[in-house]
Amino acid sequence: MDQVEIFLVFTERLEQSGINYMTTGSVASMMYGMPRFTHDLDVVIDLSTNQIDDIIAVFPADDFYCPPKDVIQIESRRPLRGHFNIIHHTTGFKADVYIHNRSELHGWGLSRKKLFELPNAKGIWVAPPEYVIVRKLEYYREGHSEKHLLDIVGMLEVSGEFIDRDVIKEWVTKLGLERQWQEVVSRCAP
Repeated sequence: MDQVEIFLVFTERLEQSGINYMTTGSVASMMYGMPRFTHDLDVVIDLSTNQIDDIIAVFPADDFYCPPKDVIQIESRRPLRGHFNIIHHTTGFKADVYIHNRSELHGWGLSRKKLFELPNAKGIWVAPPEYVIVRKLEYYREGHSEKHLLDIVGMLEVSGEFIDRDVIKEWVTKLGLERQWQEVVSRCAP
């Protein structure tokens, strides 16, 4: 099974529930760049209060750990960075679920997500590459993990012609990520 296809256990259920989502993080960076192994899926969802029961229903306790309704409600009320995890018992794979709330960047990404077709599957909604790069710059600023810079460089090497650097520069300026972006640019081939 392809590295991305193993995460269909999460995305197919989000599709079934009708929840607006996009895949991001390392899975998205692999789709635009270089493959690497990961045990988790980062996904941004646009979750309304009346959809909380839907998400619990499509991730049943026999097959998944899904937090209780009150935890999801609390996270969905956070003005920024609402987040919870869903874990598939059989594989141990995890979905890090980030709730859109009022994040301008999340809203921008969700409005521009792209459907990637997969063999023998419905497909998977993926954040635009510019969003993935900006989020990885934020993760790098927060945790200094080299993997985020390597993912970005891989994306620029593989999909550079499809990536709008002007959009990245706008978000970099807006979010104060100039130093992190310069580190990426210095690592890219001329």
